[in-house]
Amino acid sequence: MGWDLGGANLKLAEAQDGRITSVAQIPCPRLADPQKFNQALDEALKLCPTGAKHAVTMTGELSDVFPSRAAGVAYLTGLMLKATGRETRFYSLRDGLITGDAVRSRWQDVASANWHASAALIAQHEANGLFVDIGTTTTDLIPLKDGKPSAIGRTDGERMTEGELIYAGVVRTPVMAVAQEAPFNGRLQGIAGERFATMADVYRLTGELPEDADPYPAVDGQGKSQDESAVRLARMLGREADDAPFIAWTALALYLSRRQLDRIEADARALIERDALAVTAPVIGAGCGRFLAARLAQRLERPYRDFAEIIDCEDDMRAMAAICAPAVAVALLVSAPN
Repeated sequence: MGWDLGGANLKLAEAQDGRITSVAQIPCPRLADPQKFNQALDEALKLCPTGAKHAVTMTGELSDVFPSRAAGVAYLTGLMLKATGRETRFYSLRDGLITGDAVRSRWQDVASANWHASAALIAQHEANGLFVDIGTTTTDLIPLKDGKPSAIGRTDGERMTEGELIYAGVVRTPVMAVAQEAPFNGRLQGIAGERFATMADVYRLTGELPEDADPYPAVDGQGKSQDESAVRLARMLGREADDAPFIAWTALALYLSRRQLDRIEADARALIERDALAVTAPVIGAGCGRFLAARLAQRLERPYRDFAEIIDCEDDMRAMAAICAPAVAVALLVSAPN
């Protein structure tokens, strides 16, 4: 079994003989307490076969329920060892799968290493390219060279400096993090510095958000219809939804989507130039926001490959496998013959 412990969702995948046989995503309860991971894990364990080998990667140590990243790694490592056994392994940037005891001295290589697991897997299928994993909260941009990830950054801070990590995704990101101005009624106006709406509202209005991508309540506690998303988006402009026809809010959503893709494209172009990727090297998309990765490939005039089509699994689980790419990667790694 492969596990990806995130602060919002826990993802797991089972692999046998190089093939993914099951994959799932379990939302963590909205608790200001580390117990949210325990509760999600209890639900996930019901899906696990007995006697399975387990490998873990994580980003959940970044959750504000922990006083530090080191404390988060220690908590999640202990949680998984207690639940799945001392044989459980943890993904490290430099050493691959390591023991729980080794995590103590190498926690920085385990913290938020899930992007590397996914990229290392994809590099086995595409030796050269740009791997783009767009999730609920972040966007990973990882050049692949000669069958290996060629990222320079290791920590989140280093990766943000290098343009290899953008802290914005297609669900939880506040709209104000993507743009501070937007056109409305023929004028450019400011956007409120409030979390009245998220990018999930934007992509509901564009019709691109996968149904299972946003398991949490909307920021105002109301529903998730397009009309209700328009109400929240209108507040970002200090307005009510009935101040303009519905098409105006759809146009606003399309504008915000373009601005988000502009940022991704700028960093992608810089990385492509830095690593001198050939013009034939594809963009490989993963995550619930990989529809943006496909549009990025068009802008860059490059081939596009989808994680969902690369992995060996049944057709009905391909989309979830792409959303749970890091869990899929460590599941395949731990199940490989020694």
